[in-house]
Amino acid sequence: MTPLPTIAILGASGLIGEALARHLQGEGFPVLALARRFTPAQRQALGRPIERPLIEASAADLARLLADEGAAIVVNCIGVLQDSGKGTAQAVHRDFAARLVEATRGRLLVQISIPGREADDHTPFSTTKREAERVIAESAEAFAILRPGFVWAPAAFGGSALVRALAMLPVALPAREAASPFAATDMCDIARTVAFLAQQWAGGRRDWRVTWDVMERRPGTVESVVEAVRRHLGGPPARLRLPGFLMAAGARAGDLAARLGWSPPIRTTALKEMRRGVSGDPSAWIAATGFEPASLDDALSHTPATVQERWFARLYLLKALVFTMLVLFWLVSGLVALTVSFEAASAILIGLGLPVGLAKGATVLTSLLDIQIGTMIATRRTARLGLWSAIALSLLYVLGAILFDPELWLDPLGAMVKTLPALVLTLVALALLTER
Repeated sequence: MTPLPTIAILGASGLIGEALARHLQGEGFPVLALARRFTPAQRQALGRPIERPLIEASAADLARLLADEGAAIVVNCIGVLQDSGKGTAQAVHRDFAARLVEATRGRLLVQISIPGREADDHTPFSTTKREAERVIAESAEAFAILRPGFVWAPAAFGGSALVRALAMLPVALPAREAASPFAATDMCDIARTVAFLAQQWAGGRRDWRVTWDVMERRPGTVESVVEAVRRHLGGPPARLRLPGFLMAAGARAGDLAARLGWSPPIRTTALKEMRRGVSGDPSAWIAATGFEPASLDDALSHTPATVQERWFARLYLLKALVFTMLVLFWLVSGLVALTVSFEAASAILIGLGLPVGLAKGATVLTSLLDIQIGTMIATRRTARLGLWSAIALSLLYVLGAILFDPELWLDPLGAMVKTLPALVLTLVALALLTER
């Protein structure tokens, strides 16, 4: 019996990459999972994943890594929606593809790309994805470019997380976005396509030079997809239609969050891609593989509407609100105490017996600490430290009030009492912090 080839999956910590690695492992394929970083759960599930900064690696380094691990097939799942601290679209898509082509000589390169017509490519995301396709088609010895539609997978991230969240809200998308074509792809169809290619490769076929749209036969619209997920999860009926200007404002807010290191599902690029829609012709893929593509309903049936699915969908958009409120709480608290309420804040400490100079100095220090904590929570890289710092400082304020001025708890506006709900909200934020 011909041994199955080792399949290297680049970007195996992402939505498609992780699901693909798990599926292929279950089919008995030797899988080499590679990504910049894996979660503890992914390290446990993926056997022996390798953490490397792949985008920065040279073609020689990539080739050496693949050779050392005996990889015969390479699946590239790496991508970014728009320029961020994780890299530019040009570097991640086009430039990396050029080095990957050199590194995969003698191997089959499978590129996960995007569907649609080239004439409709207007964002850096879509144009660089298409440039990567051209580089591969012109230079790779053996390749398969797979163009999935809206991917439904067991995990939720980005667009699939947003659709889940929208399905649990009593609102519909603006008419322009709702009417865009939106073909879905069951993650299992991508996985079995890669398995098919690997089996053919193991059987000796080396002439792969194909580009396939991997998606359902009859695409719906963005609205029909959200409605299907709404029915699946048991969400409320859509009674209101979201105004277009609110969707655009949310996208701009998402751009700001992305600059701070977060991965919001809605950004200006995502909005443009949604308006472009997701469509394609899966006939060439069906003819070559003999597969019958799963419909969206088929894909949904693989994800039971469990309580954890519904909790995630309800909490997903609330996460942004929770973090925004905490950031504002700490920034405004610090700024108010440092400016208009400086004398009143200092007077509390003076009333406890502190010298005037020391009381004012302590007021400045605690105000700056509040502002620093708000800034840390706003930035993804320091958010966890900021949340723990918020808990520590809040407990310090509570303890100080209990020991030195218990009458603060009798304030009719409940200044100290309100600290306790803020503490609980901070714990909620810590629970929601993980993105994968």
